[in-house]
Amino acid sequence: MRLIILQCLITIFSGATLFAQEWLPDLGNAHYKNPIIFADYSDPDVIRVDDDFYMVASSFNCMPGIPVLHSKDLIGWRIIGHVYEKLPFEKFDKPAHGEGSWAPSIRFHDGLFYVYFCTPHEGLFVATTKDPAGIWDLEHIVDVELWEDPCPFWDQNGDAYLVRSKLRADILYLHRMSTDGKKILDNGTIIFHDKERQPIIEGPKFLKKDGYYYIFAPAGGVPKGWQTVLRSKNIYGPYEDKIVLHTGNTNINGPHQGGIVDLRSGESWFVHFQDRGAYGRIIHLQPVIWKDGWPYVGSDINNDGIGEPVSKWQKPDVGRSFPITVPQTSDEYDIDHIGLQWQWHANPQLEWYSLNENSGSLRLYAVKNLTQNGNLWFAPNLLLQKFPAPSFTVSTKMAFRPDQINEKSGLLIMGREWAFIALMKTSNGLQLGMYTGTYFQGYDKTQLIESIGIQRNVCFLRVDVDEKLGCHFFYSFDNVDYQPIGKEFRATASTWIGAKVGLFNINPNMSDSEGYADFDWFRFH
Repeated sequence: MRLIILQCLITIFSGATLFAQEWLPDLGNAHYKNPIIFADYSDPDVIRVDDDFYMVASSFNCMPGIPVLHSKDLIGWRIIGHVYEKLPFEKFDKPAHGEGSWAPSIRFHDGLFYVYFCTPHEGLFVATTKDPAGIWDLEHIVDVELWEDPCPFWDQNGDAYLVRSKLRADILYLHRMSTDGKKILDNGTIIFHDKERQPIIEGPKFLKKDGYYYIFAPAGGVPKGWQTVLRSKNIYGPYEDKIVLHTGNTNINGPHQGGIVDLRSGESWFVHFQDRGAYGRIIHLQPVIWKDGWPYVGSDINNDGIGEPVSKWQKPDVGRSFPITVPQTSDEYDIDHIGLQWQWHANPQLEWYSLNENSGSLRLYAVKNLTQNGNLWFAPNLLLQKFPAPSFTVSTKMAFRPDQINEKSGLLIMGREWAFIALMKTSNGLQLGMYTGTYFQGYDKTQLIESIGIQRNVCFLRVDVDEKLGCHFFYSFDNVDYQPIGKEFRATASTWIGAKVGLFNINPNMSDSEGYADFDWFRFH
């Protein structure tokens, strides 16, 4: 009996440890809290296929691009894949900050999953698959500039359309498409433009219900905007407009841009983002009711006729309960591919890493001169993931085997400003230090804050991130006694993405290197 009780306690506390640093939206009492994902899944779109929900989000310069997440209840989500491994343009072999994929849309039509997205200067792409967790077929179908946020629509008669917005504009366009969704058939027609009432309208999502064509579109800008809905009996308009969700008396700034999904139970729900600065654009879920031909999103807390975001609500009626799940974070490097939570800062190259050279660990190679004078803003081989919660701790075990002077490798907090703890090879031996850096075109703005000389090449590195985004770095040689180093660093957002945490190994020299670093694990705890 004692053994059974002990095993139960171990199971309970193991589960507590698993979720200790995770954001858990499922309250365990048939209710949930917002955000449903406290991580940077910006510009989300969501669909239901039978009893499964799928979500996609922007990736910008991060690769692999456009994460695909799956859920059974709209509350718990897991990453199941990405739409593409890399983008087919040489410019993305280096960090193209702020470019890459913007505001994708996902749809299911005639047995195929479709994802549409634009890049600011390359135009329109579509990716298709029968298995959203598998390989997607990516096609570049229109070579244009300044298109953004496309969404397809297949009408009941089979006609296909694409609605989109335009960078730095206040206009929505409608295009005819081929029925297979692979060709644009015209130059587009302006279907909505009202800069006074709906400035910066973008991110349109199309649907048809009860004879009306509806377009869900955010307006007012990212940090302070609102969610607008347009409707018309004719797909080309004219469209009426109505604000259906705003900040109101809540502290949820700019609640907008996302996707609406209907359940088998008849309920409707709206997934959207909130811009939280260095945390990125985190994901909220709002109930939707339909009345007089309009959707009402959230709850009209201040009785102004416009919905406001809810902080807690009854969970969606999906027929039954499902286990609590959260997006992946920690990685033991014990499988044959990098975890789906990881992204590089540019198109990945096979020579950057290995999971086979030292089984059970991730090896990062010191590839020559991928940066400008060691400035991490220009480094494509940063392996990073999103901040997963308001506060968290990350630690890793590292074995550093450099080849050339100035090679360094370690644990990184990355944004437009960054900080890291790293081992570096110097002319006097190994140095362990805490550094800060900032974006500055063409110059190395990295500063060494504090360092110590060390005799060992194996150590444990840790960073604590608090709810004010303060980051504190530590090191240990036994994974028990951790010593602070350096000073507090406050995390910052990057270009259209939140701060990230992860690993790197750089060789700022012009010559090839045999150096590398092995990481045994990467743990949130």
